Amino acid sequence: MTDRKNIRNIAIIAHVDHGKTTLVDAMLKQSGIFRENEQVDERAMDSNDLERERGITILAKNTSLWYNGVKINIIDTPGHADFGGEVERGLEMVDGVLLLVDAFEGCMPQTRFVLSKAFAMNLKPIIVVNKVDRPNARPYEVVDEVLDLFIDLGATEEQLDTPVIYASGRDGWATAEYNPERPNSDLKELFELIVNEIPCPDGEDDKPFQMLVSNIDYDDYTGRIAVGKIQRGKINTGMALSVCRSDGTVKKSKTTKLYMFEGLGKTVVEDAGAGDVVAISGIADINIGDTICDAEMPEALPFVKIDDPVLSMTFSVNDSPFAGQDGQFVTSRHLRDRLFRELDSNIALRVSESDSTEAFVVSGRGELHLSVLIENMRREGYEFQVSNPVVIYKEIDGVKCEPVERLTIDVPEEYTGTVMDGVIKRMGQLVNMSPTAQSYTRLEFLIPSRGLIGYRSELLTATKGTGVINSILDGYEPYKGDFQTRSRGTLIAWENGVSVTYGLYNAQERGTLFIGPGVNVYEGMIVGENSRLEDIVVNVCKKKHATNTRASGSDDALKLVPPREMSLEQCLEFISDDELLEVTPKHLRMRKKILKTDLRAKARNRAQ
Repeated sequence: MTDRKNIRNIAIIAHVDHGKTTLVDAMLKQSGIFRENEQVDERAMDSNDLERERGITILAKNTSLWYNGVKINIIDTPGHADFGGEVERGLEMVDGVLLLVDAFEGCMPQTRFVLSKAFAMNLKPIIVVNKVDRPNARPYEVVDEVLDLFIDLGATEEQLDTPVIYASGRDGWATAEYNPERPNSDLKELFELIVNEIPCPDGEDDKPFQMLVSNIDYDDYTGRIAVGKIQRGKINTGMALSVCRSDGTVKKSKTTKLYMFEGLGKTVVEDAGAGDVVAISGIADINIGDTICDAEMPEALPFVKIDDPVLSMTFSVNDSPFAGQDGQFVTSRHLRDRLFRELDSNIALRVSESDSTEAFVVSGRGELHLSVLIENMRREGYEFQVSNPVVIYKEIDGVKCEPVERLTIDVPEEYTGTVMDGVIKRMGQLVNMSPTAQSYTRLEFLIPSRGLIGYRSELLTATKGTGVINSILDGYEPYKGDFQTRSRGTLIAWENGVSVTYGLYNAQERGTLFIGPGVNVYEGMIVGENSRLEDIVVNVCKKKHATNTRASGSDDALKLVPPREMSLEQCLEFISDDELLEVTPKHLRMRKKILKTDLRAKARNRAQ
């Protein structure tokens, strides 16, 4: 058991891609956690397959290192606003934060969000200006921006007096006095700052044991593992416990194994005390937000309020003509069990029953939050279909209100007019415009959350891939009125069959295709985007008939434009109210809710 005075609990918080996980890598390597000959992957903390593929952090993770006899427990948090729930619960376990800010980008929307959460919990900040060695870095301007943000968020005098350190997480050095000609060689100054500036955890060692569960880990052999910071008292292996649940009930239990975090793994320990971040196994159905206490003194701790979801989607059983061909789990029971199981660890998610027994309403922080769940489920063998994402409205003082995002777009100067037109058409309001380096302009808008659905791909097209977009929830405002989000219709398959070159060649004149030849299609499946607003039915299975003068294979010479490959996020942004996305382990197919062409026409006539 470590003396509480020799413990420092910190979280690394920042906007996405400002270098949190890379800095943690460098800190672990320089602390001597790894053997000299040990092979360690880059971004070692991003252990999840999706995190490695996308280059982002999705789940908050614990690690620890030793520096001069002081144990530093570190929580690496996500940078995306969609995973704000991970940030919020991670901050429950710490006494201070390293606020990382990119030396070129400066303060971004998520910087404001994570800092406001840290201030709300009265955590001690240290400003780390990262990537100071990148081209066009402006470290001193960025420090001024951060201090302005501190003032905006109502920082105290003590918080405004926070120390600043300049760093390169990639090259593994940090210094309080930055000199581009002579950068530092290691992170010693950062370690010293953490030890000297971050307070040791509060706690009462001689009182009955109490710990709030802030995270859940899982092991195939020991089952669910509760992770949290011990608020008071001591715990040892085999100790009898009480579990205070969030619904007010109390259950008796005991610990079978006790772990502490060491480097990238966990070490079994016999006991731990106040201030330690520990993992406890042996409590079968433990959940985030529960309090683990001494058996004789069950007292629940308050859990941080998690921000409400902004978007919802309907997950339903796949009923397309190709249903059941790919998936292992296809029934409504499978779907229900999996979605409600996700609530155990994904605290920012909400799942509710719908009018149908085969559909469930799933609400989350944003498209990325929901798409990560969808991607994980399809990799696990689930097959289902989802509706387009819709925003969740609130009634405030009798007025219908909608979520509004603070949108930041960095774009080359020549595209500023195009971007402003596109955002204003979606009810966006320009609130700030400022030049940045390399002839770029930063545009800041307030825009309804529904205005962002489908806008990211539109922005990339309008700026030829040069626009960088970030957003975060700003609050709720009265409903701003209707507007058109999708400016083009769809190309819809006419019949069941296999797409052929001749049929696709005729269809591509109408718009952009999403499929190539040799693809199984069904009536009502979306095979492309029309160049005009209306939907058109096309026969992509149509073959050229053979005659005396022409062979059936002569269409091989026809030239097809390569189809547009659609990612999961792009499909979710594309589909409209009358459409669904069919998700299987092997395929993503967009389709109309009503597959039959004649039934769709009747439904359209009834609606007019």
